[in-house]
Amino acid sequence: MLNFALDMKKKFYIICILVIICAGAGLYLWRYVTSPYEGEPIWVYVPAGTSRAGLDSILSSKLGDHMASRIMTAYKVAAKDSTDAHGAYFITPGDKAKDIARRLVRRRQTPINLTFNNLRTIDQLTEKIAGQMEFSESDFKSAIAAVLPEAGFKPEEYIAAFFPDTYKFYWTTPAEETVRRLLQYRNDFWNDERRAKVAAMGLSPVKVHTICSIAEEETNKRDERPTVGRLYLNRVRKGMKLQADPTVKFAVGDFSLRRILNKHLKTPSRYNTYLNPGLPPGPIRIVERQTIEDFLAAPDNDYLYMCAKEDFSGYHNFARDYQTHLANARRYQAELNKRNIKK
Repeated sequence: MLNFALDMKKKFYIICILVIICAGAGLYLWRYVTSPYEGEPIWVYVPAGTSRAGLDSILSSKLGDHMASRIMTAYKVAAKDSTDAHGAYFITPGDKAKDIARRLVRRRQTPINLTFNNLRTIDQLTEKIAGQMEFSESDFKSAIAAVLPEAGFKPEEYIAAFFPDTYKFYWTTPAEETVRRLLQYRNDFWNDERRAKVAAMGLSPVKVHTICSIAEEETNKRDERPTVGRLYLNRVRKGMKLQADPTVKFAVGDFSLRRILNKHLKTPSRYNTYLNPGLPPGPIRIVERQTIEDFLAAPDNDYLYMCAKEDFSGYHNFARDYQTHLANARRYQAELNKRNIKK
């Protein structure tokens, strides 16, 4: 009986020791996986098909070896057989290893701010967007070619399908879905009321984008853009050539030109409004919503000519007749010569 009691006591001590060891190990593990990230805020991008070893490597390179080890410890427990952490995750100081692991397991991505502005061509837009998303430039161009024609856009009009802004997207959003969503944001702007107003002006949304794109290129002064846009509308209605210098820059492909010379005016292009009547085949830049809003709300004017002010303020002298315009142009040309601006 005494031996039995001693055996039970011995077993009890062993069990107690094991419990203490397990509790200690559990406490250590808990503290290990609840350790907070102490570095700078950082994005972690996990491409599709990344293995656990690959994920470990990505975390190590971004967050450091120690934090990566803590995250992977929790990740392996929570993920079981899953290895799909595909996505983009913004990690901030104080984020615990176990919480980061849980986000990876559940693929709770952080939306990115997809931003683009001040762009002129579809190639520039493609480079800008693909540089912020997982898909490639060729993926985005293929998506544009698949989506926009069925929405009624010709290739020259593609940039009229987008508005510069900052949009919330997941980094993993496919290229075609991205194009469709951006197009929907544009279509939401062109509601029935705005479309009716444009139709009453004898225009279409794409033509408004085109006129406003020229106005944006003509002046950086937002308060002047509606006047410029209405001026070009006047010329369209009268069947006059627009003779807009920004369209020549677009045709030449040199947006840095400060002085348009006769050789530039002879550039063979459908965008050269010195050679071709009417509007160019599409916008010459991606237009801001506000420019269109201001153009639609602007009063009519009877201006037909404009020339940059000779004070280089960025504003323009407007004229209703050609003689006044010639006088304005002579003053500006004289100032160009005085400042030795040749191109």
